[in-house]
Amino acid sequence: MGVKFRDITTPEEITMKQLKGNILTMDASNVLYKFLATMRQVDGKPLTDTHGNITSHLNGIIFQTSTLIDLGIKPVYVFDGKSPELKKKTQQERIEVKRESREKYEQAKKAGDVEGARKYAARTSSITRDIVESTKKLLELMGLPYVQSKTEGEAQASYMVAQDDAYAVVSQDYDCLQFGATRMLRNFRLSKTQKNLEIVYLDKTLSDLELTREQLVDVAMLVGTDFNEGVYGIGAKKGIKLIHKHGTLENVLESLDETMEVDPDDIREIFLNPDVVTDYNLKFKPPKKSKLIDYLCVEHDFDQERVEVAINKLKENSGQTSLEAWF
Repeated sequence: MGVKFRDITTPEEITMKQLKGNILTMDASNVLYKFLATMRQVDGKPLTDTHGNITSHLNGIIFQTSTLIDLGIKPVYVFDGKSPELKKKTQQERIEVKRESREKYEQAKKAGDVEGARKYAARTSSITRDIVESTKKLLELMGLPYVQSKTEGEAQASYMVAQDDAYAVVSQDYDCLQFGATRMLRNFRLSKTQKNLEIVYLDKTLSDLELTREQLVDVAMLVGTDFNEGVYGIGAKKGIKLIHKHGTLENVLESLDETMEVDPDDIREIFLNPDVVTDYNLKFKPPKKSKLIDYLCVEHDFDQERVEVAINKLKENSGQTSLEAWF
């Protein structure tokens, strides 16, 4: 969900062509949820093989990711680790939304409302251990690196950008700025037909708002994050004015005679000093064609001709003989 910072940032337009040759980090959970929600049958059920195994995510990863590679863009998926304890309330709220959506899905099915059934079915998507492990296996066979984070995937993905090991993090959540990502891409699609693609620069954002990154985190806490409720009635613009006037979150709370349900320093630690992996390997390798065909076509009933087209995209980019030629 993230912090509602859209009104205080000034994104710039960017094209897919401008991203050519760059590594982009992506929170794998966000990407997988998108595939599980959108790649469904007419009645709302996810795509499956003949054994009943869900394949929506595999479909998205192989075909759309190979399209990115063909465009000269190198995606690195980052998988969530253990969520901070402070996020439990947010997670519980999301579980409740899924429960309500499942009920509405069943009601729509019984009523013969195909459109409604599909809409509510998309909101019931869950990422299981099998989905994560099958995705990792597919990425390995495709020759693409991935990173298993210790905690929040977006924290790890943002760290890699802050270290200049990747150009930008792909996300709709402005949390990436609090996590220190120097660049974030919004409205990104794993597709050749890309419109409204935006890039947000951390340095420019802080300069325009006349804030430090620490103060940006304080504004986020006033507005509300995945880890705290925020102060009722305070949006991003009002939060900035209050921080400009009082300097810190604690001073603002004192001036308003308000308190927080959690220790602000605990949230600052999550954003400013996240527990991240530092010894990741971003080496791209040639795809394992025969094993990919066995995994997708034999085990999961994918069309072999389509899979071979995707494999060729992985092998041949801008005249290179393999992904390994990038490094």
